[in-house]
Amino acid sequence: MDDARSDLLTVIAGIGGILIFASILGWLLARRYSPHGENSAIENLNDRIRAWWVMALSLSLAFLGGHAGVTLLFLLCSFAALREFMTLTNATRADHNTLAAAFFVVLPVQFWLIWINWYGLFSIFIPVYVFLLLPIVSALAGETRNYLIRIAEMQWALMICVFCVSHVPAILNLNMPAGRGVLLIAFLVIVVQLSDVLQYVWGKLIGRRKIAPKLSPSKTVEGFVGGSLSATLIGTMLWWMTPFTPLQAAGMSLLITMMGFAGGLVMSAIKRDRGVKDWGHSIAGHGGFIDRLDSVLFAAPIFFHVTRFYWKLG
Repeated sequence: MDDARSDLLTVIAGIGGILIFASILGWLLARRYSPHGENSAIENLNDRIRAWWVMALSLSLAFLGGHAGVTLLFLLCSFAALREFMTLTNATRADHNTLAAAFFVVLPVQFWLIWINWYGLFSIFIPVYVFLLLPIVSALAGETRNYLIRIAEMQWALMICVFCVSHVPAILNLNMPAGRGVLLIAFLVIVVQLSDVLQYVWGKLIGRRKIAPKLSPSKTVEGFVGGSLSATLIGTMLWWMTPFTPLQAAGMSLLITMMGFAGGLVMSAIKRDRGVKDWGHSIAGHGGFIDRLDSVLFAAPIFFHVTRFYWKLG
């Protein structure tokens, strides 16, 4: 436990050092090229750095809080993400009871199942029981206009914003030495989020061929390859945070960076369909909670189940 906490503090210190460097760099760029806020790119960069400070502090406090801290943080993130998603759906007044059930029954029950480590139920509660029972609640309201669309949107919102998010604190329930679960979550978040950043950087530097210009004009083949390989290399170097060997850490890093990229594309497609640029404006420079969680949303369930079954940690 002491070794795990020492490793966690090392990780937090490393992240803090990177953010201090980024903050100094951002300040110098702003002083030189945007003294009066006229350069939008530099202003956006500094907004992002400030937002990363808030997110890094929140994650650090949650990690230091252990099981309770991590579960509470991602429960709150899940609630905020679900709220953002629901604001873009076709829900009507007739769906009041369904929405209430989603926010105040389904969400807390899912995280309670994580808290008590009831794997057999938490893994099927939303995909099976909620999938079948929630449409009944809406049907009883008697409103048939756009019924299928409304139900599909709510089910998809719960899968993305609650079911997928809940797999992050579920990692703490894997059968590992005390304190190592938090490090495994840190590994997941660091690799996936760095992949996002590095794909953006590589895309700006050498990006030419766009992957899906209608969904996300900034995503390029060169950015995807460069960012994924760079994040995979970093993940390989962080193998000591995990139960993996360096080679296994490389494979897992590549897997979650690819899933994270796919998650970003899917969530961008939903935004374009709804006609919005960002899911919200809760985080300056980053949009909403879903804009920051989109890659983790798709990576977390795959990471959890592959780790649980392949390394027999269930």
